[in-house]
Amino acid sequence: MNTPTHMLIGAALFARRGAPRVTLAAFAGGLVPDLAMFALIFWATRVAGMSEGEVFGSLFFSADWQRIFAVDHSFFVWGTLFAAAARWRFAVLRAFAGGGLAHAAADFLTHRDDARQQLWPVSDWVFRSPVSYWDRAYYGNIVAPLELALVLVLTGVLLLRLTRAWERAMTLLVASILIVPVILSGGFHGLHGLG
Repeated sequence: MNTPTHMLIGAALFARRGAPRVTLAAFAGGLVPDLAMFALIFWATRVAGMSEGEVFGSLFFSADWQRIFAVDHSFFVWGTLFAAAARWRFAVLRAFAGGGLAHAAADFLTHRDDARQQLWPVSDWVFRSPVSYWDRAYYGNIVAPLELALVLVLTGVLLLRLTRAWERAMTLLVASILIVPVILSGGFHGLHGLG
């Protein structure tokens, strides 16, 4: 799924009214598993001067990059953090780890050719979902509108639940990253080539 969707899922599951640090942690947990990917793509395209075709054609799928993605999408990493936070009743870490674990679970179900080794460090096995959130060959043209509908529902839920103006603004900002391009283009253009 797209990173903003992960952030909204994390917040919907773990943000709490009247607990701003928990809410921030839930949004952050949904974001963090993709930070290394963004940094690597930025480095490759902006610093190393590689084309997007080179990055997404081969480098993205390289063993080195996939090892990094295995760590930041690992059920064991996020699950251990979540269990420890629950055990010691640390609400902020629980929300953060819960957001990261939800991110990994959603990616497990919606990634095909770009799937991660989510059982790291126990196994390098990769589950290749029959469904892709972006690839038309694996129902991306169906999943993308469903993802947008999920974003709209989660945004509504969070706007009703969260009471602080900055929390609502953050919710709208995150949702707009997906919603605005769809409105401006009249379709899913720009979301991984869907249109």
